[in-house]
Amino acid sequence: MFDFVHEKRRLVQIVLGLIVLPFAFWGVDSYRKSGGDEYLAKVDGIKVTPQEFDNVLRQQQGRMREMAGGNVDPAMFDTVEVKQSVLEGLINQKMLLKRAESAGLAVTDEQLAQVIAGIPAFSTDGKFDQKRYESLLASQNMTPMVFEARVREELSVRQLTDPYTQSGYASSAAADNLIRLAEQERIISVAAVSPAAYQAQVKVDDAAVKSYFDQHQSEFQMPEQVRVEFLAFSDGALQSQVAVAEAEIKQYYDEHQSEFGTPEQRQAAHILISASAQSSAAEKSAAKAKAEAILAQVKQTPAKFAELAKQNSQDPGSAANGGDLGAFGRGAMVKPFEDAAFALKVGEISGLVQSDFGYHIIKLLAIKPSHTATLAEVKGAIEMKLRQQKAGEKFAELAEKFSNAVYEQSDSLKAAADLVKLPVQQSGWLVKGQAVAPWTDKVLQAVFSDDVLKNKRNTTAIEIAPNTLLAARLLEHKPASVRPLAEVASVIRQKLQFQQAMDLANKQGKESLAQLQQGGKPAVNWQATQAVTRARHPGLEGDLARQLFRADTSKLPLYLGAETPQGYVLLRLEAVKEVAQVEDAKRTAYMQQLRQFSGEELMRAYLADARKHADVSIKPFSEEKK
Repeated sequence: MFDFVHEKRRLVQIVLGLIVLPFAFWGVDSYRKSGGDEYLAKVDGIKVTPQEFDNVLRQQQGRMREMAGGNVDPAMFDTVEVKQSVLEGLINQKMLLKRAESAGLAVTDEQLAQVIAGIPAFSTDGKFDQKRYESLLASQNMTPMVFEARVREELSVRQLTDPYTQSGYASSAAADNLIRLAEQERIISVAAVSPAAYQAQVKVDDAAVKSYFDQHQSEFQMPEQVRVEFLAFSDGALQSQVAVAEAEIKQYYDEHQSEFGTPEQRQAAHILISASAQSSAAEKSAAKAKAEAILAQVKQTPAKFAELAKQNSQDPGSAANGGDLGAFGRGAMVKPFEDAAFALKVGEISGLVQSDFGYHIIKLLAIKPSHTATLAEVKGAIEMKLRQQKAGEKFAELAEKFSNAVYEQSDSLKAAADLVKLPVQQSGWLVKGQAVAPWTDKVLQAVFSDDVLKNKRNTTAIEIAPNTLLAARLLEHKPASVRPLAEVASVIRQKLQFQQAMDLANKQGKESLAQLQQGGKPAVNWQATQAVTRARHPGLEGDLARQLFRADTSKLPLYLGAETPQGYVLLRLEAVKEVAQVEDAKRTAYMQQLRQFSGEELMRAYLADARKHADVSIKPFSEEKK
C-alpha cells in the first residue's frame, strides 16, 4: 500500500523474515540495553555480549529443530566453527548498522507504518489486521515495540547495502556464452569394467587376513562406552505437578484485560493523487488541482466513490478495490490520514488530506468497535500460561536444591528424584565422543570422567537446554578395545577380495582404453548413447566428467577412461551438439542471475573493506565460551 511499500517490495519481504523466523540476529533490544563489562567482541565501541550471543545461538538451534521436526543434535552447535560463524554474523550486522547511522540513513515513522501494514503475514483477506499483527508477534515472544525497532534498523541498513547488492552487472554476451557452455550437449556411450567379473579369480589366504589385521588395528578399535541411569529435571516436566484454580484464572483475566481486547478499528477507502515530499512546487500544485476536481465529483455523486477510485486513484494497492484499505487501528497509517479517518462518521467523506504520499480523499466505510474476549473464550490459554508460569517458578525454586541433592548424596540419584518427584531413567550404550541429544559433549565429558567411572559418583547437574538439568551415574562401563581377529576375519577377507578384483578390473580397463585410442576394437559392451551437459551428467564420476568437458572435440570419436569406486569406466564421445539459438527469455534469466552474483560479490567486497576500517576486537572463545 502507498508508494513506499510498492517501491520497496523486496524490503517488505526481508522484513517479513524478522517475524516468520523465530529469531533475528540483532536488534536494538539486543545490544543497546545490554550492560556490564563482559563482551565477546566490540565493533566500533558496540559490544556483542555473551548473553546476546547465547540468545542467538539458542534461537538458531530452535529454528533448526523446528525445520527438522525436532530431530537436531544440540552438540552440532557446540563447535568453535558454528560459534565463530554466529559471532561473525553479529559483528557484520553491528558494523553495518553503525555505518548506516553514521551516514544519516533512517526510516520515518510514516514509512515504517506503511511497510508493516503491507506485510502479508499481518493481513486477513488481503487487509492489514491489527489483532493478527499483535497476536503473531506475541506468539514469537516479541512486543510491537521490539519488532518495530528491528524493522526500522533492517530498513536503515538496507538503504546502505542495496546500492551494492542491486548494482550487479551482466552483459548479454557473457550470458550467451554461459548459456552455450551450460546447455551444450555431448553425445556419449559408456562401458563399465566391473570388479564383480574378477571376484572368482581372487583367492585370499589366512596369512593375508592376519597381516591386514595386524597392520590396521585402528580400523577395529571399539571406543569406550558406558551405560548410565539419569534424572532429567525441567520446568516442562513439572507442569503436571502444579494446579491452577478457577479463582486464579478469573483474577488473571480481570487484571490483564488489555491482553484480551482489540482496539477500535476503522475501515476506509481513499483516492490518492500522488505528490511526494521531493516533488516540485509545480508538481504539487498540479496534483492538488487534480485532487480538488475529483473531490468535487465525489461530493456531487458520493455513491460513485468506488468507481471514481478505480478510475483515478494512484495507489495501486487499493485502486482496484475501489480504494478500500481494509480495517486498521491507530498507528497503522500516517498521522494526517489517521487523524482524518478517525474523525469521520460512517459514510462521511473527508476533504483533501495531505500526507507525504500526496492528496487523499477518504471515505469511512465502517467502524469496528473495540472488543474484549470473554473469560470462557480465553480460559484455556490463561490456564496454560499460569501452569507454565507456576512450573517455571517451581523449577527456579527447586533447581539449586536439585543440584545440591545430586552433589551431596553422590552415591545415588534417589534423593534428587524424590525431591522433584520424577523417575530415574536408564540410557542405552553411550559412545565416548559421539554426542547425541540429550547427551551433549558437556554431559559425555562428565559421564566419562574419573569421578564417575572410578569414584562411582553422580555427575553434577548439567544444563542441557533452557530450564532443563540432567544428572547421571554409572551403570556399566566398557573400556576401549580391539575386536578379536576371529570376529572381523570375514570382513577383512571380503575387503581384500574386492581390492584385488578392483585391481584386475582397472588393469583390464586401461588396456582396453589404450587399444581403443590406437584404433583397436577390444571386446567392450557399450551402453546406449546418451546426451549429457555440464550440469547434468548422471552416472559419471568427477574425474571422468572433467575429462569429458575439457576434451578437444576436433576429432571424434574420442575415448576416455577413469577409475571409479565401482570399477573402471570407459567413455566414447561421439558428437557435440551446440545451442542453436539463445532465446530472449532465457538470456534475460541468465543475466538476472549474473547480476545477482556480481551484486553479491560487490557486497562482499564492501564488507571486507568496511571490516578493514572498523575497530573490531574479539575475545577468544576460550575466555568466555567454554
